[in-house]
Order: sequence, then structure tokens, then C-alpha cells
Amino acid sequence: MMAADSDPESEVFEITDFTTASEWERFVSRVEEVLNDWKLIGNNSSKPPEKGEYTSGTWEEKTQDINFADFKFSVTHHCLKQESEEGEGKEEPEEDAFPTAMQDLLCMNNDFPPRAHCLVRWYGMREFVVISPGANCEAVISESKCNLLLSSISISLANTGCQVPMFVQIQQKWRRMYHGECQGLGVRTDFEMVHLRKVPSQYNHLSGLLDIFKSKIGCPLTPLPPINIAIRFTYVLQDWQQYSWPQQPPDFDALLGGEVGGVEFGKLPFGACEDPISELHLATTWPHLTEGIVVDNDVYSDLDPLQAPHWSVRVRKADNPTCLLGDFLTEFFKLCSKKESTEEILGRGPVEEEGKDDISHALSKLTEPTAVPIPKLSVSNMVHSARKRIRRHRRVDESPLSNDVLNSILLYLFPDAAIDKSSSENSESKASQLNTDGKPEEKESDDYNLYNQLKSAPSDSLTYRLALCVCLVNFYHGGVRAVAHLWQEFVLEMRYRWENNYLVYGLASGPPDLRCCLLHQKLQMLNCCIERKRARDDGRKMAEGGKERERGRERKVSGATGTENGRLGPESAEMGREVSPGKSWDSWSDSEGEDEFFECLSDTEEMKEAGSTDGEKGGAKVAKPDGRLHPHGKLTLLNSQEPLYIPVTQEPAPMTEDLLEEQSEVLAKLGTSAEGAHLRARMQSACLLSDMESFKAANPGCTLEDFVRWYSPRDYVEEEVVDENGDTVVRGDLSARMKIPGNMWMEAWATAKTTPARRQRRLFDDTKEAEKVLHYLAVQKPADLTRHLLPCILHAAILKEKEEESVEDILSVRKAIQQATSHASKLLRHPSPDYKKLEDVITQLIAVETVIARSRSLKAKFGIGKAEQGDNAEDLERFVSSLLEEPEVSVIGAGRGPAGSIIHKLFVSAQRAALLAPLDEDTGRGGGADDKKPMGGASVPDFPPPAGREILLRTCVPRPAPYSKALPQRLFCVLMREDFRLAGAFSSDTSFF
Repeated sequence: MMAADSDPESEVFEITDFTTASEWERFVSRVEEVLNDWKLIGNNSSKPPEKGEYTSGTWEEKTQDINFADFKFSVTHHCLKQESEEGEGKEEPEEDAFPTAMQDLLCMNNDFPPRAHCLVRWYGMREFVVISPGANCEAVISESKCNLLLSSISISLANTGCQVPMFVQIQQKWRRMYHGECQGLGVRTDFEMVHLRKVPSQYNHLSGLLDIFKSKIGCPLTPLPPINIAIRFTYVLQDWQQYSWPQQPPDFDALLGGEVGGVEFGKLPFGACEDPISELHLATTWPHLTEGIVVDNDVYSDLDPLQAPHWSVRVRKADNPTCLLGDFLTEFFKLCSKKESTEEILGRGPVEEEGKDDISHALSKLTEPTAVPIPKLSVSNMVHSARKRIRRHRRVDESPLSNDVLNSILLYLFPDAAIDKSSSENSESKASQLNTDGKPEEKESDDYNLYNQLKSAPSDSLTYRLALCVCLVNFYHGGVRAVAHLWQEFVLEMRYRWENNYLVYGLASGPPDLRCCLLHQKLQMLNCCIERKRARDDGRKMAEGGKERERGRERKVSGATGTENGRLGPESAEMGREVSPGKSWDSWSDSEGEDEFFECLSDTEEMKEAGSTDGEKGGAKVAKPDGRLHPHGKLTLLNSQEPLYIPVTQEPAPMTEDLLEEQSEVLAKLGTSAEGAHLRARMQSACLLSDMESFKAANPGCTLEDFVRWYSPRDYVEEEVVDENGDTVVRGDLSARMKIPGNMWMEAWATAKTTPARRQRRLFDDTKEAEKVLHYLAVQKPADLTRHLLPCILHAAILKEKEEESVEDILSVRKAIQQATSHASKLLRHPSPDYKKLEDVITQLIAVETVIARSRSLKAKFGIGKAEQGDNAEDLERFVSSLLEEPEVSVIGAGRGPAGSIIHKLFVSAQRAALLAPLDEDTGRGGGADDKKPMGGASVPDFPPPAGREILLRTCVPRPAPYSKALPQRLFCVLMREDFRLAGAFSSDTSFF
């Protein structure tokens, strides 16, 4: 029995209570322990619950597992959390007060609560304990086991003095069968239940149920105390006749007729594909009746729903209705898990196809001239020749996207392509206007700046439009193959624009915006490269024009070979060489080579020039200033009275976030040693060195102090001192950090040459960077592209839902959108987002779309927005919004109110349609004498037979003897087509029987 007997060496000493000998007694003891632990002992009397408190209040649950031998049970305590009950209730409990549960049996404030535990609905209790079989245990079906459990709880309640009712769940769980008991001082209530599949014909009405109740309580008094009756009939409307679901169908002509660009592309769809409101449940209630007031038997019934004093409505919402925006987001998100590359999806690329030729001809192919066919102009007038090659190798019937759809998408993505290229100046000005995003008034709005939170892209940018197109193409035009096809065309368009100096449309000018997604930064970087390349080309053209003019002068002035021509020479020669027809500077390798050669040549020329000037006079002559922008205020050089000029400098190299991260990793790897720190400083000072060289060229004879005064004024400290003559003068000096030996600024100044920005080696190699961007784009798989664009799609979905919500004005939806936005913001700003959690964001957005669709469905059904509603429009709108938020909504005025009359019409039209009867004109009658039709009448009734009838009978009688206390008795009856339930609570006096 003890642990020590089975294992002598064990140090655990366990005391076993031998007084609880049997398993049954142990079980009873365990139940008593749980009741004591939960402090459910004694009578905790409290004030009666307020009206509707069972629905609006908070219910608490506590659960604990116990065993009966090896059979597991779960004990659960359900309790309505009420306001602090200190005061009269606890301080002065009546000695002979009934248990709270008995008082609740007669309370009428919370009959038929719309959302509560079934025992709360049937017995009206605010606190109870349920013992039910464990999760994977079989149901308690045999009568002997049921009686054993009931005996157990009866003994536990008696031993502990607990006045909270206890129930045991018996039979299969779906039957919701409970038997229980509640004990007080000298009183006891037994909770019993009957559950049948069919309603016995003699109990299919109020009079039969009253007979059961009277026979059960067996009251010996001859004038029987009055029985209080509450009745609720529930009618279900499933067929929404004449109220079609208000979802607008997609514009198939626009989708299929070639006018896709701008019509449907760029607009995410929205709304449910099916009615998200499946049923309307009308509950007609008679809360206070007595036996003689109403007649309801097998022949006749007074219970006409139109005459019911209280109506309430609930709607049954369709489970997970199919929603357009939700489907788009879900299908787009699925692309993230695809593994295939673009080549694997679309077949072998053009390079592999051409590789089939004999390899011996490879070198001859490089050297032989080839005829370049003039490509036919596409809709965009700028489709790259590589696109034609790829289409040749992929048969037309294999292309996921037809030419019409593809051209429409490209025209939507690149509207600047529609501008006539015949006048290049005009087209460039228009493109630049388009490129600067012509919506200044909207840029300050929170919705426009949402991309900052989500790390996506501005809603008028190319990246955002590309995301919308990829999403629509994925859903409508062939899934991942269509996405791969579109991406391939997009990358070719990017290369074409780079090679032909066309700016990419729809991107803000300037360096990459690190607040946006990486793909947007890459496209901005490509635009930066194109801008630099165009600026360089414009400079070459100007230099070439200057060279032509110089040649004209040379013809007139013979022998003019002075220093000026010597300085112009290298630039002119450079320009002439770079634009010569034999070279193509569209090729990155040529451009790179030209740059290197240009630098060497310029250095040589500067040495020649220095030799021809300074060599003769021993360096006394100062070099001619070059590359000046404008004077820097009234500052002059420290060593002369010449004004200090701000030089023309090179722009710093723009960086995307992945390049910045790569650079920081390289710098971090240099370590913390002195050599590493020095190398790190030199790597970071390339821009500083360039600016120093430009400054030296613009300000001949300048010093480091002059440079610091312009570049870092805080490092030049000025103070007033008294000179030899006693005058107060201002003198300046470098700051302490600038005077540190081995200071990087001093080293850089010492090594800086006198070279204007236009002659320096480029800080930003646009050709190399553009090729890196194009390669990065080309190797992206559809899954990679989807991950890049997912923030933009979530951004678009949130904007769409905000737009739709603004029409409906639903507070809960606004809050849900804010929550989804903040949730998405936290996830997307992480360097590697958790895509499983992002799926939760999509689920949140789908839930928002469903609520908006439900609101629209209900508004359409109740005719909100139509002119004929007049004064009742506001009341109806409040009613509809309450239906969405609350489990059950009371109808003001019942069947005669504005909402009630609409509900009545809905039922009438459904009835006429179901029975194929013609619709009468006076379907909105308020209910008169002719509304009460005998059952079996020939005319069509306004309402179908009730789907469910609930009848609640209550009284207070002495039981079991005439001299016993008058105790509450209650019977709750549920009558449905295939369900008949009687839940009775019958109290008896245990002192006087």
C-alpha cells in the first residue's frame, strides 16, 4: 500500500489515508477537496442579476481533472463575474435563505439569453459545477453508473455544505444530458432531463406541457398557485426572395477584351462571392403569460407572431464565405512556397537554345558581322530585341500570357511608353512630369505614408503597380507560369531602358528610399544609374560640340597650340573617342574600359600642363581654378583675399539596404586592431578624398583649415585674442580631434591631388551597379518576387479595405484594420519576416472583408440607402450595425416597427415563393383580425411553422407535503422538428415532508 513497501530503498515517505478504502469513497473525497479548494462552501447570497446581465457579463471557468479508479473526469466551475458584492449581501445573510440557484430559478430578468451555457438557458443559474467524462473517455450511459455519480455528488454536497448546484453529464456528449442536485438548509432541488428525437403529439402544445408540469410537482393544494409562462417561437428565414446579393460582378469585357490596362489592373477586387448572411432568425417572445390568458392546444393557437409583444433578431453568418480579396491574397501568398526558377517554369532560356549549334562555330560567331533585324514596334514602342528572341524560342501557344494581355499590362506599368517618341524633348519632359508622381495633395495623408509602416512602396509607384499586376495575373491568367512570364518581360524592359537611357517610370528621384522594400530600392538604384549615365552622355555631347568649334577656330588660326588647347585636347580626344561609331558605350565592359583610360589620359595631361607652367618658373605660378560652383558666403581663403568657393563635387554613391549591410559586414570583419581601424577609416574616406580634390581645384592655394571651414565648420574653432598692438582680433584654429597625429583628414589632404570632379575617378560606377541590379532582378524566382512584393500587396489590401469601410462606417472594422496594420508593420520591418505569422495578417484582412460584406448584405436586405425609408433610415442603420456586433438585437416596436415590417415582408415573400402563391400588394399590413388563421386554412400563412419553440413554466408551491415550504419549481421545454427536451428543476422540503 505504501510506496516504501514496493521499493525499500526509496526515500519517499507517503502517508496513505486508510479511511478512504474504496475507489468510490476516494472519488467522493476528491470532489470534496475540489469544492473546498474553490471555496464553494456555505451560502454566498448576492443580489439578483440585472436584466441582460447573463449576456453582457463575463463568465469565468475553472477546470480540474479527477479520477474515479482509472476513469478520468473533468470538474468545471462556471460562474458569472459580478460587481463587488461587499455590503449587505455578505454581512447579513438570512439564516433560512434559499440557495442562490433556487432564487435564480424564478428570476425573470434573463430568460432566453442569446449567448450562454445551455444549463444557464435551461435553468437560469449564474453559478454551477459540472462533472463530465474526460476528453478521450467513453460516455456514462448505464443507469447504475449514472446513479453512482449522482450519489457521489449528493454525498459531497452534504458533507461540505456547498450550496452551488452540481451536475453530471451523462449519455453521449452531443445529447447535452445533465442530471444534478442543489442542497440548502432543509431544502433540495433535483435537476432532471428528458431528451427525445420526436415530439410526442400530446405534448406538442402548451396545454400538454402544463399537464406534465402539474403532474410532476404533484401539488396537493386545491386552488393551484398560478403558473408563470414565458414562450418564445423562433422562425428561420433562409430564402431571400427579391433581395439579390449585392456583389458587383467583375467586368468581363474589360478583362477579356484587351482593355485591361487601367480598367481592372490596379484595382483589387472586393466582396463576397456568395451571400455571407445565410439565415435570419426571428424570435417572437411572450415574456409574461398565465394559464388562462392564452390558448394553445392541438386545435387552435392564440400565439400569432405578429401579436408577440417582443421581437428579437439574430443572423446566422455563412462559415468562411468565399471572398474575392481574400482569395487573391491567399493565392498570392501560396507563391511564396514555390521552389522553381523562371527558366524551370517557362522552359530553357534563349542562351541554352542557341547552345545547340555546333561549338566549333562559336568563335566565328563572335567575329562575323551579323545582320540586326529591325524589331517591330510593340505597344510600348520600346520592347527590347531580347524579348523577341525569347518569344521565338517559346512557341506562342506555350506563352502563359497572350500578347494583348501582356501589352495591356506593360502599358499600365509604363504609361510613359504611350507618349509619342517622335519629339524626344517633349516626351522626356512629359515622362519627367509623370515620374515625379503628380498627386502632391495626397502625399501628406496617412494612407499615402502607410508604406513607411509596412516597408512596401508608395501607392503611385511602379513597384506597387507591379505587385497588383502580379497578383491579378497569378489569379486570372495562369498562376505561377504567368507570373514568371510577366517578370521575365519586366526584367527585359528594365534592361532596355538602361541600355537606351530611358528613365524608369513611376519612381521618385533621388537615392534609394530605405523605408521601402528592397525591390523598390533596386529599381530606384537602376534609375540613379540611368540618370548618371544620361548626365555623362550630355556632358560628352557638349564637349563634342566644343571640340567641333575648336576645330573651326584651328582652321582659322594656324599654329595655335598653346596651353588652352593642350588642356582641351584630352577632353576633346576623349569625347571623340567615346562617341566614335566603332565603339558602343551601351556595353558595360567598354564603358568601364573608357573610364580607366580616361583617368590615365587626364593625369598625363595634367602632368604635361604642370610641366609647361610650373617647370619654367619653379612652381611659383598658382594653378588655374577649375570646377567652381559658387562663393561660400563672404568667406575668403586664410592665406589670401580670394573668396572661398564651394566646388562642384561628385554625388555620394547611392546604396540599397543590402549593399549597406554588406559594407557594414566587411568593415566589421576588419576587427578592432589599429591596422584594421586605419584601413576601415580609409575605406570610408573615399568621398572625403574626392571632395578635397575638388576643393583644391576650385580654390588654388587653399589649406586644410579652409577646407574644414566649409566641410565641417564645428572643427574650426574661432576665438577673440589680443594681438601685439593691443587690438582684439578673431583667430581660428583646427579643433583638437583634427590635430591628432595620424589624423585621417590630414593624411587625405596630403594625398589629395588638385583634380576637379569631372576628371576624378567615379565614386559611383553606374555601369557596374546597373549590371548588378539587372542581374539581381534576372535571378529572382517567382517565389522571391512574391516575397519582395508581399508588403505592397498587404499595403494595397489595407488601403482597399479602408476605402470600402469608409462607405460602411463600421467602428469594429476600423479597429480591426488598425490592429492588422500594426501587426503587419511589426512583422514586415523585421529583416527576415515570419511568413507563418504573415498568414495570420491575411486571415485578419479576410475577416475584415467578410464583416464589410455582411454589412452590405444586411443593408441591401433592409433597403438601407433607398429613398423611401425617410425618417426611419437612421433607426434601421443602427439596427443593422447592431446585428453585426451583437448576438441578438431587439426589434423596436416588434412587428409594427420599421424593422419589424421589413422582416414581415421578407417572410411573406419567402412564403409566397415557397408555396408558389402570387404576391399580394398588402404584404406590409400591421396585423389585424384576419391575421389569426385557423390551422389548416386554405390561405398562405405569413410565417412558416416555427423552427423551434421554447416554453418556460415556473411556479412556487409547497412540496412534497401541503405543510412544506413553498419552493420554486421550473420546467423548460424545447420543441423542434427532431428534438424534444424537458429540463426540469423540482425543489422539495427535506425538513417537513
